Amino acid sequence: MAAGTFFKTFTNSDRTTTSTLLHESIPITGTLVSGTYNTSTHAVDSVVREQNIKTFSHGMFQSIYDYPHLSSSANHLLDISVGYSSNSGLSGSASTQNEKKINLYNQMAQSLVGYDTTNSIRDFDANGDFNESGDLKHQEVVFLNFSRLLVKDEIKKGSFSITLGTSSAHGTPFANLLTLTDSAAAQSYSTNSPAGEFAPLKKSGDSSGTLYGLVYYQAGVVVLATGSFDAAVIDTTGNNIENSIVSSSINMVADGVRNRIKDISFNNTTELNSSIYFCRASHNEFNYSSNPTYLQNSKIVVKSDDIAVPPRSYITTVGLYSADNELLAVAKLSEPLKKTPENEVTLRVRLDY
Repeated sequence: MAAGTFFKTFTNSDRTTTSTLLHESIPITGTLVSGTYNTSTHAVDSVVREQNIKTFSHGMFQSIYDYPHLSSSANHLLDISVGYSSNSGLSGSASTQNEKKINLYNQMAQSLVGYDTTNSIRDFDANGDFNESGDLKHQEVVFLNFSRLLVKDEIKKGSFSITLGTSSAHGTPFANLLTLTDSAAAQSYSTNSPAGEFAPLKKSGDSSGTLYGLVYYQAGVVVLATGSFDAAVIDTTGNNIENSIVSSSINMVADGVRNRIKDISFNNTTELNSSIYFCRASHNEFNYSSNPTYLQNSKIVVKSDDIAVPPRSYITTVGLYSADNELLAVAKLSEPLKKTPENEVTLRVRLDY
């Protein structure tokens, strides 16, 4: 801790830990989701889409980027997909990509909802209470899977909002708007998900009304019931979302959903854990230095040959060592700190992780 190297062992009273939650506002504008960049023909299905939309040969979801996805500076924002339960009335061999849509629903449900007592995958429950009989189930849904880059450790409860265009023609997607939020979740949320905590989405300002979907905070996933889009025309052929899910591919339904997203916003959460070390230099410690320049002709340089002047040193660096003397971390002071037998010093060193 001095200009030379001196060691002092930490006791339990010399260290503590803290945890801090940091939040960042994440706005995703509808123009970014539904069309900002130039378009190009996608090789997967020969459909013209914006260049920040990436499709895949498996055709099970779309990825949205903040720049054209082939750009080296592009950041992945979220994935969009659709699916339905095998218990849904939309399920059937005549439905386009029927098996994939069921598999997508089951994959997300087993991760987010889990299994019942018969070892069957549960359907998404509107309010998350599986003990209530006759509960509304979300059996036909749109999945919004946000990237870890945006969500960090989790979505902050009570901060999620999405505005959708409903009850209008495909060419005028935002003639009627519906804003869904989890505003009540800051005080009330569910914990019976294998993926952590979640809450229902409701119409803004209507805390006790219709349940339109679910937001899973740690997983960073939003499940939108098809009813969120009401009578909106999803595709250019005049279909609503349920008809489109039956007759169209997942990519085509995702295109229609993107066309209806006006805004998404939420606060993410980063949990910052810290170890704090109190490096204490008592009055009789660290007043001397082992640095070779500290002495000249066997005299302490900083005393200027005055024997009445007490010894002193200048603290510039704190090093944290392991039990076997391995240097783990170094902290530098902004300026040398004078240390004499007449004062005591406590330096607070914080390690964040």
